[in-house]
Amino acid sequence: MKEMTYEGIAACYSPRRMPDRRRPGTRLYVPLWLVWAAAFSFVLIGLGSSGILDNNEGLYAEIPREMLASHDWRIWVIPHLNGLPYMEKPPLLYWLTALSFSLFGESEWSVRAVPALSSLACVAMLLWFGRAQGRPQVGRLAALMFASGIGVAAMSRVLMFDMLLTAMLTAALMCAYRFLTEGALRWVRWTYVFLALAVLAKGFVALVLFGLVVLIFMFGNTRSPSAFLRGCLGWFEPWGMLIFCAIAVPWHVAATLTEPSFAWFYFVNEHVLRFLGLREPHDYHAGGWWYYLPRMAIYLFPWSFLLPCLLMGSRRKSHVDDARLRRFLLLAWLMPLIFFSASSAKANYYLVAVMPFAAFHLAYLFEKQDFQGARGDLARAVPGLVIAVLAAIASVAALLRAQDSHQTLLILGQPQREFVVLASGGLAVLGFACAALAWRSARVGVLSYVVLAAWSAGALIAVMLAAEPLISTRQLATYLQTEMPGRTIYLYRNFEQHSSLPFYRKQPLPVIDSHSSDLFWGNKLRPDNGIIISPDQFARRMQSQAVAVVVMTDQVREIERAPFFTRFTGEKKIGERIVFFN
Repeated sequence: MKEMTYEGIAACYSPRRMPDRRRPGTRLYVPLWLVWAAAFSFVLIGLGSSGILDNNEGLYAEIPREMLASHDWRIWVIPHLNGLPYMEKPPLLYWLTALSFSLFGESEWSVRAVPALSSLACVAMLLWFGRAQGRPQVGRLAALMFASGIGVAAMSRVLMFDMLLTAMLTAALMCAYRFLTEGALRWVRWTYVFLALAVLAKGFVALVLFGLVVLIFMFGNTRSPSAFLRGCLGWFEPWGMLIFCAIAVPWHVAATLTEPSFAWFYFVNEHVLRFLGLREPHDYHAGGWWYYLPRMAIYLFPWSFLLPCLLMGSRRKSHVDDARLRRFLLLAWLMPLIFFSASSAKANYYLVAVMPFAAFHLAYLFEKQDFQGARGDLARAVPGLVIAVLAAIASVAALLRAQDSHQTLLILGQPQREFVVLASGGLAVLGFACAALAWRSARVGVLSYVVLAAWSAGALIAVMLAAEPLISTRQLATYLQTEMPGRTIYLYRNFEQHSSLPFYRKQPLPVIDSHSSDLFWGNKLRPDNGIIISPDQFARRMQSQAVAVVVMTDQVREIERAPFFTRFTGEKKIGERIVFFN
């Protein structure tokens, strides 16, 4: 039976297939084995080597742990953090992480399985999309750039919502493009599937980003308002809309029925007021419109340095251009970037959502300029030379800087300054070597720059491991378990800076005189919770309990002024935390 299609859509938006007229021997070639070897290496090697990070990762690891431990379906509908309701985000990430825990146990590796697999899914989708558009080598180069970009690799190894959102939104946009250019109804239905999952991954921002890209693309590729309206009507496909509602609606209804304040908190406070900068509490960063521009270069480092290369070769075009595809790729990363820049709430990790299409667009432009041409092409060497010069400057600057006596962190056995000198110097040497190789070898070309990505990723992992006592409570949790097994553990004021400790302790931890923004609404909804306690309540508990209180070193003076402080008999410093005990 012939598949149903929406001919009006395809007629409006389908680009003409043009033959490849490049000169023999200049074809861009990226081995498939290299793509997957890089993807698995950058994403999976040492995935569980570092402790759960405090702040965001600790929060999002504890919530699914509490889901599994609760045996209460209401906790699966209204997520709980440290024993209190937490309604900031939708539940798909928590559900999938809980599934990971049930399959593999609770560990650092299983905590990060979902973002890691989401990143690998993006790699697979870039390969698939490249083949579907008749540009398999562009898809391969884009997948290689995406997987080995230093910012993307880092986000693939941390439990946060954004990589899961990226996978679902990327799939939805790719299916939408195929629907617009081919007209097959199966693509609109798959679009609705992934769009619904994107909503469950990070909320209605997925609909906004999707709508901005698709509607502007449709408007720019139609000749009349009537054609645009006809194209919009093509999205009102009954089965697709039913699929979307079946996936996305039930949790929102269940959450509203379970918690009466959910609707205002989730839809208004977390979506509308966050965008406007009026969300309560105000616990997010605000920056200028240019906030994300330098961070774009970091996320796809070192591949982002190909831009000078493209500018140098802008007059040499050997491949027939696909204007519609090029416009779609541009919109698919530019419109989300503009939206994030316009929002009052800004965060580095929002950018990962634009990276698959940014990588594909960069790879597309690279192929169009035919930089795999003859030997001796200086343009291919520009990225390596720029990186080498910048790294050399950083190495010399670190060498000339006086050693800070307060810096005691050792990275691979080296003090911080010496490590920066060696790491930057090594990057400079590799940059020059890769530039020379890219210049001399048309076959290897820019693929040599994956070595720079590997060096940078290795340095980043080394820093993370060395800084673990400062950014994770794993060592602290081990100390408390072995040295203070019978004591009740309390946190002082800050929850977020110790957020991985409840995960390692396998239980919610009371917070004295809480200043936590993440527990703010949960405490309001459940005021008599026994988790958020006053200094007076703690003083009374201290009379009958053996306690240990975890305090950040910058808050020691505050706790010293508390009336119960004189009852402590000892202390232990671990990283940037001090444990006081009676």
